[in-house]
Amino acid sequence: MDKKDLKKRTVTTPDGKKIEVDPMKDYFSQAKPKIHKPGKTVFEKFLDWARAESLWILGFGTGCGAIEMRPLMTPRFDAFRYGIQWRPTPRQSNVFVIAGYLSVKTLKRVIRSYEQMQGPKYVVALGSCTINGGMYWDSYNTINRLDYYLPVDIYIAGCMPRPESLLAGFEELKKLIKQGKGEGANIYAEKFDWYKNNQKQIIKDWDMPDYNW
Repeated sequence: MDKKDLKKRTVTTPDGKKIEVDPMKDYFSQAKPKIHKPGKTVFEKFLDWARAESLWILGFGTGCGAIEMRPLMTPRFDAFRYGIQWRPTPRQSNVFVIAGYLSVKTLKRVIRSYEQMQGPKYVVALGSCTINGGMYWDSYNTINRLDYYLPVDIYIAGCMPRPESLLAGFEELKKLIKQGKGEGANIYAEKFDWYKNNQKQIIKDWDMPDYNW
């Protein structure tokens, strides 16, 4: 969306009426994310098992680490047999794999994509760049710690991690979900103001709503 499209303006409706439109309020939800406490029943455990065995991934690759996700779809590693599937949009995904370095500009897109995902949702941080900035740790425009801006469920260390490391990371994520501990979405809702404050401190040209639902 162009910046000029975010300004208030008067538009004419199909029936000829003139109304004022504020894109930041009218095109997006202003409501904060809600905390959805998981149940303690046997049915909830079944749901956690189903979620763990149906990892639908939204891949966000900005650097070399993203290359290692491609072999997982090939016959050699065959991630599909582990219940791991790649999806094209945030609305269809429940696992957000962030691979490679994140600049301030790409962080904006990561936040928007994460907030558009359905809950419960999980974040896998792939490679050293998401942990401490990697080789770009002293760059003026690179994010050093992803967990200051989004809740991270699993870190996969390495520069860059091999496909086997990714599979091991997904297996750890499955264990976390089955134990009922994959509560990143609730943590984000609970500490929403803290995360949003961190995001706005580093993103100077904030031109999107506080919650991109």
